Amino acid sequence: MFIKIRRDTLIILLLAFMLIVCGRLITYVAFASSEDINDGTPISGIIVKGNDIVPVDSIRANVMQAGFRDGSVIYGDVLKTSKREVSLQDAIQTAQEFATWSTVPGTSIEPITAADVQVDRNTGVVTVTVIEDFSSVEFENSTKGVT
Repeated sequence: MFIKIRRDTLIILLLAFMLIVCGRLITYVAFASSEDINDGTPISGIIVKGNDIVPVDSIRANVMQAGFRDGSVIYGDVLKTSKREVSLQDAIQTAQEFATWSTVPGTSIEPITAADVQVDRNTGVVTVTVIEDFSSVEFENSTKGVT
């Protein structure tokens, strides 16, 4: 029940095996010895804190307009989006401004008076802390009722 293999076939199979193993070994050594390539930190998500009335999705959408969306990458102090590169500090200030523009659904009421945006450069998590203050909101009563 032995399989008969000729000597030249066995030598060819052993050489092929050695070439495959050496190729894998060379690839591993080349990768391990290469310098660290900084691909940046991708934006992984937006966490919203402090909101009671304004929906999280509305605040997230406004913060995403400042550049903190999927596909954006942080390279040191630069936020690179699909369309432009902007300073991370400028993007944070813009995100804080855009977060205050979030409205109560179905109205034009903007109860968010202040927003604080924190960006973790290691994980790519954007944390938005908002303060809702209805005492400073100007309401216009323009209801048209039936008498």
